[in-house]
Amino acid sequence: MLLSLDTRQVGSVTIVRCQGRIVAGKESESLRSHISGLLQDRRAIVLHLGDVGFVDSSGLGTMVRAHASTRQARGDLKLCNVPEHFRKVLEMTRLTSVFDLHESEEKALAAFYQPAASITAAAPRGPSILCLDSNIDVLAYLREFLRRAGYEVQTTDRISDAMLLMRVTRIDLLLVGPDKVASTASPQAFQNACAKIPVLELGSDFSTQHAGEAGAALLEMIDQRLNAKLS
Repeated sequence: MLLSLDTRQVGSVTIVRCQGRIVAGKESESLRSHISGLLQDRRAIVLHLGDVGFVDSSGLGTMVRAHASTRQARGDLKLCNVPEHFRKVLEMTRLTSVFDLHESEEKALAAFYQPAASITAAAPRGPSILCLDSNIDVLAYLREFLRRAGYEVQTTDRISDAMLLMRVTRIDLLLVGPDKVASTASPQAFQNACAKIPVLELGSDFSTQHAGEAGAALLEMIDQRLNAKLS
């Protein structure tokens, strides 16, 4: 079975779900190339290994090199959901001390947000905003625009990942797209989470508005909601 790599961004962390075999040849090369590409602009990476059926010496060497490359780029690579057979390989090769292993995606994600994990837990510059929207272009715009306005920004296009971020890090405001608004159709856990923090909904026309005008109006609304929270 060829190796497939399903990648998603969860806040400041990139999770890569590996499925198949990590072995010599195309599989090892695809993983090496994928990590190398991510390191162009990302530094916090998690490899989800729950669906990896087999790893050979070459594949394990690829992972060691990927870990070293990430550290050289002043980042970190963590492993999660490591199968028992894979864990035994790490123990036999004495590599458990090289990799940081976690039981789940949530625990690996949380590890990046611990105070000592400087890769993602830099000193806050301002209130923390979580942006949830299906449009990845809108998320990219919001991330850069709001950061330059002085906010700490996390972004995701999945409700489940938004809930993960709300559990592992401080969120002062949830900015949510029109198709992600909490409703009776949303998971109950998400509705409950949204009831605990201020929520600001993006209009259905936000993505097609004049970028400058939409951004200025959004900053004003954010300021109003955050001030209302403090008052």
